[in-house]
Amino acid sequence: MNIALSRVEPSEPSKGESDEQGWYVAYTQPQREQLAQINLTLQGFEAYLCQYKTFKKSPDGLMAVLQPMFPRYIFFRPTHAGQSISVVRSTRGISFVLRFGLIPALLKPEELRMIKALESAQNQVDVGETSPFQPGLRVRLQNCGLNGLEGLVHSVSSKRVTLLIQLLGREKKLQLEHHQVELLDQ
Repeated sequence: MNIALSRVEPSEPSKGESDEQGWYVAYTQPQREQLAQINLTLQGFEAYLCQYKTFKKSPDGLMAVLQPMFPRYIFFRPTHAGQSISVVRSTRGISFVLRFGLIPALLKPEELRMIKALESAQNQVDVGETSPFQPGLRVRLQNCGLNGLEGLVHSVSSKRVTLLIQLLGREKKLQLEHHQVELLDQ
C-alpha cells in the first residue's frame, strides 16, 4: 500500500465537513505513542494511533497484544475550526509535527480510511492464522520431558499446538504450549 503525504495548505473545515479534513502527522518520542494520543485528546484534538494485533509468548501461552502499525507516528486533526496545531509540538510524547518546509504534512482522509480498513482486517485474525506453526510442518519438542522428539503440527489454537508424534511405535496426538515447540528448518 502506497501512502502519500501531501503538501497542501490546510483549509478551515466548514460545518459537517470534519470527515473530509486531512490528518496531520506527528512524530512521537520513542515508545510514547499512547502517551501522545492521550495528551492530544486531552488538548481537544482527534488523535488516531494505528495498531495491529500480534502474539507474544508468555508463561500462559501466546497472548494477543497491540503494537503501533507505524512506530513513532500518530495522526491527529483539530476538532473545531480555528483550533491551532502549534501547541502540538510541545505536547508530552510528541517530538515534532511532520512538515514540508513550513507547511505541515497532511494525510488524505481516504488514505486513513484504507489504513483503518487494513488495521481492522488484521486485528480480526486469530493466532492460528498468524502462528508460525501451521498444520503439516515438522517441529521439535523443547522445554518438556520429551526434548528432541520430532513430530508434525496437526492444529493450532491460542494456547496450544497439537502435534502428531511417533511414540512407542504408534502415532499419538500431543498438545503442547507454543514455547515448547520449535520449527525445524524446512
